[in-house]
Amino acid sequence: MIRVAITDDHPIVIDGLLNAFGDVKDISIAGTYNNGADLLKGLQTKPADVLLLDLQLPDRNGSELAPILLQQYPDIRIIILSGIESTPYIKEMMQKGCKGYLLKSNTVKPVLIEAIKEVYNGGIYIEASIKEQLLHEMLIAKRKLDKLNPKITQRELEVLNLIMEELSNQEIADRLFISLRTVETHRYNLLQKLNAKNTAGLLRIARQMGIG
Repeated sequence: MIRVAITDDHPIVIDGLLNAFGDVKDISIAGTYNNGADLLKGLQTKPADVLLLDLQLPDRNGSELAPILLQQYPDIRIIILSGIESTPYIKEMMQKGCKGYLLKSNTVKPVLIEAIKEVYNGGIYIEASIKEQLLHEMLIAKRKLDKLNPKITQRELEVLNLIMEELSNQEIADRLFISLRTVETHRYNLLQKLNAKNTAGLLRIARQMGIG
């Protein structure tokens, strides 16, 4: 039996969820709450396996509440059930340890039950429309990164790492067993590829790209 807690400040939402689970044999309602304080207190005596959590509660929002819940009840699986469709906010909640995200406007009973069972069994459940939107944004971000990320050769990368170690051109040449002129050529190419005006700019851009 999966114990489910519901937290929402709209009684009509809670009533609707209670009706939805009324004839589901393997799900029981551990408790219903209208705010974060009552939820934190209630879970002490009425433990739950899965929590359906609204993001906008009277006393605190889900972004504040989720880390507190997971610290006090590390085994609970949180599914956000919200009207907020902002992808940055969705990403934030998943990064904070939530296991699912559903939109109130789109969620029907079969999806809700599927989501609860999925997270209860250790999975992650994101509604299809949200998942598609997140994937689309990831692809766009990757294309932008590919355009911004110049093709640096392996040798240039070696030179760049040594520049980041504050070695001189001659020291780099000695370390890599190449000529001083070759090092100077690699340094020039790196400045051009990373669109840097000088060594300080080169190092700053390299760190922004996660090099070194």
